[in-house]
Amino acid sequence: MPQWATYDKRPRPAKAPHAFEAMLNPPLRNKTYLSVTFQRETGGMLSRRDKREPTRSLMGEYAALVGDAVLRQRARSAERDAKIQAELVNKIRSEFLSNMSHELRTPLNTVMGFSKMMASHAARPLKDHEIVEYSGIIHEAASHLLAVINDILDISKIQAGRFVLEQRDVELDEILRTCMLTMSPLAAQAGLTLTDDIAPDLRPTRGDPAKLSQIFSNILSNAVKFTQHGGVVRLAAINHPSGRLAITISDTGIGMNTDDIDVAMTPFGQVDGSRTRWREGTGLGLPIAHSLTQLHEGEITIRSTPGQGTEVTVFLPASDRIPIAENSDAVFAQSSM
Repeated sequence: MPQWATYDKRPRPAKAPHAFEAMLNPPLRNKTYLSVTFQRETGGMLSRRDKREPTRSLMGEYAALVGDAVLRQRARSAERDAKIQAELVNKIRSEFLSNMSHELRTPLNTVMGFSKMMASHAARPLKDHEIVEYSGIIHEAASHLLAVINDILDISKIQAGRFVLEQRDVELDEILRTCMLTMSPLAAQAGLTLTDDIAPDLRPTRGDPAKLSQIFSNILSNAVKFTQHGGVVRLAAINHPSGRLAITISDTGIGMNTDDIDVAMTPFGQVDGSRTRWREGTGLGLPIAHSLTQLHEGEITIRSTPGQGTEVTVFLPASDRIPIAENSDAVFAQSSM
């Protein structure tokens, strides 16, 4: 017997189902139903049977597939980024613990060892020059240990936004010459040439003298540490055409690439984090200098080439361009890095 079917696509309202049926098969609202009418010829009469089935448009199906694909891709990207970030944090933590163990235990062992020798003076008398020598070694180790602890406390305060600066007019040239004088023995011991070129008419700035000195001492210390014997470390300070003060510290040391600069600017980051690194340090010198410069409304730029050297420029506003604060003490929150 011949069969045929007619298709009638039109919106139909949902029929209210029985309560039990509604619980098992919730009604589909605002859907397009496909009405299928089957006709069968039976003895000169036609019998009809309707089937109603919910359908989606082709664009709706495509949009759903694309949406699912986008969500899956975003989830994979977020998972990959989180994994990379976790690996980086673990690496920095491991290097930090390794470096801190070395930086803290070495001076402590020195203090304990030489103080023990001095404590046994009654059993083994020491000569006067030995006592003076041992006392100097203990003092140097204790000073280094105190500097490490102060750096850790400083970066913690800065990151918490609770660092206090004492604002006042400061003659920057005096601070720079003092820093150069302090670094001279270290440079001479490393076989380096230390030079300066400070403009005689360098304008004053406004800020905390101790923290400004810390900025330039940290940068100079890094320059001396990472410059080989026979190299040159130079400090220059000028009144920049932009109206700010520009202090540039350059060296002929090992230099850094772009990735190394990013690591060096990260707290506790070590450009050479291996156990065989040839210079000691906590990895806090540049991050602290950078943060303190930002607290003084300044900025730091770094240019470096591996094997040729590094140039660090600190820009600070002149005192006549900084509004005088009502309070002599001001608490600055760390700027976004």
